[in-house]
Amino acid sequence: MDDFLLRALLGGFGVALAAGPLGTFVVWRRMAYFGDALAHSGLLGVLLGAMLRVNPQLGVILTCLLVALALALLQRQRNLATDTLLGILAHTALSLGLVALAFLETVRVDLVGYLFGDILAITPVDLYWIWGGGLLALSVLAGLWRPLLALTVHEDLARVEGVAVFPIRLAFMLLIALVIAVAMKVVGILLITSLLIIPAAAARRFARSPEGMAALASLVGGAAVGLGLWASLRWDTPAGPSVVVAATALFALSLATPSRSRR
Repeated sequence: MDDFLLRALLGGFGVALAAGPLGTFVVWRRMAYFGDALAHSGLLGVLLGAMLRVNPQLGVILTCLLVALALALLQRQRNLATDTLLGILAHTALSLGLVALAFLETVRVDLVGYLFGDILAITPVDLYWIWGGGLLALSVLAGLWRPLLALTVHEDLARVEGVAVFPIRLAFMLLIALVIAVAMKVVGILLITSLLIIPAAAARRFARSPEGMAALASLVGGAAVGLGLWASLRWDTPAGPSVVVAATALFALSLATPSRSRR
């Protein structure tokens, strides 16, 4: 197996492993638009990293974390709905990134690669970012699992039982921001939320417990990565979009398969 293909598989599997458990909560809490808002801010992070001459991955992580923190703070006011705030942040961050690009005349940025991903160009350094950030996110999520699950089931009841609602919600948003930032190399800014949502949606029909759904979502995501890379090499299609199409095909297959409850 060629080195570039092995790195692509390892990077994709690392993203799927981290995105699966987080994606379950994204699906349960109906936060798909939040993922898009963070993904759109990724381009601004890339360009800020280029302007400051730091690692673009670090710029993406810091920008996504700042956007997640800003949204968590803005949600505490009651004047605007969450989807309105998300729309403002998403389009503002993306537009600022495109405006900043106009000032970087001496810096070359692979805009298509960042928008749609370039999984076949993953480097060993990228693997460190993906696996390091993914394992960190999973470790923190394991500690937050019970209170976050209680918050997802019934927020008011969780508050009565003593769950620190705002810190838990903020921590979850920051974890999503971290995973989106490290996963951007795989499927890109425009498609990254799909790895959070589609595998979790496919796993939901067959899981008997929250933990089972999280594990199954990671497996579905890993299978989508393998199938997408195979299809990309077989028919010479873009790798990132091919992974998303493979995930969608697995989701469609799950709809055609009787669920556990029906069996």
